[in-house]
Amino acid sequence: MEQILRKPYMQATEKKPLNLVLMWHMHQPEYRNLGTGEYHLPWTYLHAIKDYVDMAAHIERNDGARAVVNFAPVLLDQLEDYGTQIDSYFTTGREIKDQLLRFLVCDDAYRSDTTQREWLINACLKANEEHLVRRYPAFSALVNTARSHLEAGTLGYLYRQFFIDLNVWYHLAWTGESIKRDNLIIRHLLQKESNYSPEDRENLLRVIGEQIRSIIPRYRELALEGKIELCMSPYSHPMVPLLLDFASAQESQPEAPLPEHSQYPDGESRANWHILEGRKVFEKWFGFEPKGCWPSEGGVSDATVKLLAGHGFDWVATGDTVLHNCFRDHPDEMLRECRHSSFKQSDTDTHLFFRDDGLSDLIGFTYSKWHADDAVSDLIQHLHNIHGHCDGDRETIVSIILDGENAWEYYPENGYHFLDALYRRLSEDPAINLTTYSEHLGNSPDTRELPGIVSGSWVYGTFSTWIGDPDKNRAWDMLCAAKTAVDEYIAANPDKGSDKALLAQLAVCEGSDWFWWFGDYNPSGAVQDFDRLYRQNLKNLYHLIDQQPPSSLDIPLSQGNTGIGEDAEAGGVMRRGS
Repeated sequence: MEQILRKPYMQATEKKPLNLVLMWHMHQPEYRNLGTGEYHLPWTYLHAIKDYVDMAAHIERNDGARAVVNFAPVLLDQLEDYGTQIDSYFTTGREIKDQLLRFLVCDDAYRSDTTQREWLINACLKANEEHLVRRYPAFSALVNTARSHLEAGTLGYLYRQFFIDLNVWYHLAWTGESIKRDNLIIRHLLQKESNYSPEDRENLLRVIGEQIRSIIPRYRELALEGKIELCMSPYSHPMVPLLLDFASAQESQPEAPLPEHSQYPDGESRANWHILEGRKVFEKWFGFEPKGCWPSEGGVSDATVKLLAGHGFDWVATGDTVLHNCFRDHPDEMLRECRHSSFKQSDTDTHLFFRDDGLSDLIGFTYSKWHADDAVSDLIQHLHNIHGHCDGDRETIVSIILDGENAWEYYPENGYHFLDALYRRLSEDPAINLTTYSEHLGNSPDTRELPGIVSGSWVYGTFSTWIGDPDKNRAWDMLCAAKTAVDEYIAANPDKGSDKALLAQLAVCEGSDWFWWFGDYNPSGAVQDFDRLYRQNLKNLYHLIDQQPPSSLDIPLSQGNTGIGEDAEAGGVMRRGS
């Protein structure tokens, strides 16, 4: 079964409309301890009920909406697991293996245990203060009370219902705007404000389960209707160019320090595994083959693009600065024609598309502070300027690519008014053709040739977010040591080479997110969360090969920003492209 390609829009004027792709990247790393099945952080299900459902609702509601949507395969597996666990709770009473979600319906643990009460309060404080907390006076009052008692060390004086209401409100605040407007249960709970009953809490959990289970079928249906194109990333979101060659980091940063290990052991084999496993998961949940790939973090190199081309991908997308680096030795050639085009190398048929950093970062970081109509008007004016600048017969294409989940909590009402106006006005503008990459390529557009590929990612055009920092390099060396031990174990036990649990645990350790967070610029709380989980994953890997984990895994890798430097923008979850 294939995605339906929409008939291209044509304008009855001399100049072709500007092709525009909105691409939303949905990604959360594996938060489960695969050894126990317990989730250590709740971000997968919270973004599911807030951002994934809202984006689907916007596209469903606007007839002219078009987008490319990328789900990391490891995220799809977690969504399915959450849906299954919530179903099992209601059918068999089986305990949910996520502490925050479990506490929503079972308060025994924090009824009198001060440690559990402190844990719950800290968990429920992790929300955007302006848009998720202060928007609701009842929730804001609970948060203020919680902070006061936490600082005073008087949590024992708080009554049981306080913690119930705090937890319910936290989940209500994280619920998507489309659900708040349309779901009668959620509307009732918002209006009730306090004294939530066991029935209220179970009803809320039912809504959460229903919304999570709806996500994959809704996006599959949108793809089959031709309103979106779904693409994939390698399975657990690894940095493929670094798996293939650490030295690729020095193509864009020649002086970048590298790990002590010269290479990631058997990196090409692991990169192939992630691509094949990612495709398998994609096809399992969506029922058709992906035509395009957003390599993790837009990370590309010459070897990576050739690898993806060998797997049959029609297109790959990456960052704007990568494009500029590719032409750094041929600046006149780049300026000769409009850069808003599809590109490819002479020795491959896979097309490359490059993110417009300026426009993408306006949505990610700037427009959240503007009135929605003004923001959309400004974006459209930028697009008209590009349309006017790119003369000639070549079909131009602009790529707006960004995180599809973390930006919206900085907007009023989860970006509801902005996204509604964005899809509506873009689809109505005669000078703009909202499209997808496969639809665009189906029109056989002229394609510019790249002189070569300089390795890099969508962040600054480099790999500095994942390698080069002392903490990041140390994390790579610890992973290399564990991978060497795994290879030696498999060499001595060949039948273990296909062990699913072992390969899954190794894949989790290879994900990009651990390296993203290490360093001294991210908030210390988040860094410590990811540091702890990364080291636990490496310990699990050693246990699976019957080895005692090294004692170094008991020592934190990174502390993050401890208050000396500036706070990371957007709490560190998003970065600007340049």
